[in-house]
Amino acid sequence: MTKPMQVLVIGGTGTLGRQIAKTAIDAGHQVRCMVRTPRKAAFLQEWGCEIVQGDLLDPESLDYALLDIDSMIDSATSRPEDPKSVYETDWEGKLNLYRACDKSGVKRVIFLSLLSAEKYRNVPLMDIKYCTECLLKESTLDYTILQGVAFMQGLISQYAIPILESQNVWLSQTPAEIAYMNTQDMARFAVAALVQSSTIKKSFPVVGPRAWKAEEIVKLCEKICDKTKPSKILKVSPFLIETGKALVSFFEDSLNVLDRLAFSEVTGGGVILNAPMEETYKIFGLDPANTSTLETYLEEYYSIIMKRISELNIDVDKEEKKRVPF
Repeated sequence: MTKPMQVLVIGGTGTLGRQIAKTAIDAGHQVRCMVRTPRKAAFLQEWGCEIVQGDLLDPESLDYALLDIDSMIDSATSRPEDPKSVYETDWEGKLNLYRACDKSGVKRVIFLSLLSAEKYRNVPLMDIKYCTECLLKESTLDYTILQGVAFMQGLISQYAIPILESQNVWLSQTPAEIAYMNTQDMARFAVAALVQSSTIKKSFPVVGPRAWKAEEIVKLCEKICDKTKPSKILKVSPFLIETGKALVSFFEDSLNVLDRLAFSEVTGGGVILNAPMEETYKIFGLDPANTSTLETYLEEYYSIIMKRISELNIDVDKEEKKRVPF
């Protein structure tokens, strides 16, 4: 049996980070989560995580968070409500974090990056992921880089809820084909990397079973929730997206919005975001048969939400719908 580690999870309250924390606990590791607002992390404590308050932009708090840590998993990414741009929140934060790892003697780090980040240097979030990969490759740290894509959880608000409520579905005119992955499956790879020495100083694609076109996802949702009338699809041109970027650029407080609108070049660029996974599964010792398919994920979602609506005999609000499944 593998010796349990003391693992620090950065970004533990996020959609992916909370799954990493839970998976690490289930694997027998002792987990510490550094969070900016401890009161929002009560659920992590209930699972058995140790909570420490800290901020990537506060180097002193990082020293305390890394005390007596064996390994660190970095799943932190700025959020839409953050008032600063991703270059300040993410890049400066990454520099502080990995400098603190050097200082504290924490050598083993797992970094959650994005597939094809090097191809989109003009997109702030992708540029930061690429630069962080380069930073790790030039360091003395025993890193493993996991290059993921979009998560299935994001499809709930984009497709599942609008289709269930017979609302308009907004798409890019040239949407990318994306191999969506469940955050629970990505978490399994992150935690497995902790004990797989063959992954040290290497990068791996971590994507879902197949790439999906936007129209295919719409049809799948319609089929599962038994919609007889086709959904109304509204396609947004690249010109409108660029116009939106120009408008928000006039407002300093909205720079984070600008950063995220720029990401539309990736998701709306008509490319295929996918990669072969056979070697990744083999090296990490995981069974691809245990990875969620989009069909199963959406079927489970609609099954749960329709059951709740039926039991309550009322409409469930949108925020509740987003929380199902967890």
